[in-house]
Amino acid sequence: MTEFSIANRRYGYLHERKWPSEAIDMHHVMVRKSNGKGFFVFFSALIVLANASYLFLVKNKSISVLLWSFFLSVFLVKLMFWKRVMKESVMVMPTFGVQLETHYLSGRIVRRFVPIDKILKPVLLECVSPITCYWSLSLLLRGEAELMLVFKELRPPVKMLIPIWKALCCASGIKEGSDTLKDVS
Repeated sequence: MTEFSIANRRYGYLHERKWPSEAIDMHHVMVRKSNGKGFFVFFSALIVLANASYLFLVKNKSISVLLWSFFLSVFLVKLMFWKRVMKESVMVMPTFGVQLETHYLSGRIVRRFVPIDKILKPVLLECVSPITCYWSLSLLLRGEAELMLVFKELRPPVKMLIPIWKALCCASGIKEGSDTLKDVS
């Protein structure tokens, strides 16, 4: 059952609950499709191929120019769509843990599972660099020196991260906004 959705020009967020008891809480952040990038890539590849064909047919250059431009075009298209992420999902199962999924355009799915007793606290962080500023959602894990990013590839806005953060807080037994941890040891 779909409960909640948010969309902006770059991302879409969908919140749904599964199973009759609605115990599994699923959050999806999807990349909205833009035809501008694909059009630009294919148009660039078409221009490279047209230029090579012109050099081969009209200027009587060697076939190696045509072959190299074909490989360059394939490389440009592959570079633009390689490791392209369609969506990242967070599946919260309060009794078991959290499953994080990354779905790629190629069809590959990468899944990571974190047991609920290993999660100390979900943390919303503001990441600042000289070029940009964005929010990220991380998990503070027991026995780990580093934070685990929930969204490794995407950078959704904070209004999409807050419902996921609240669900993770509820599942791990932490009150929202509390600065102290329960049962840290």
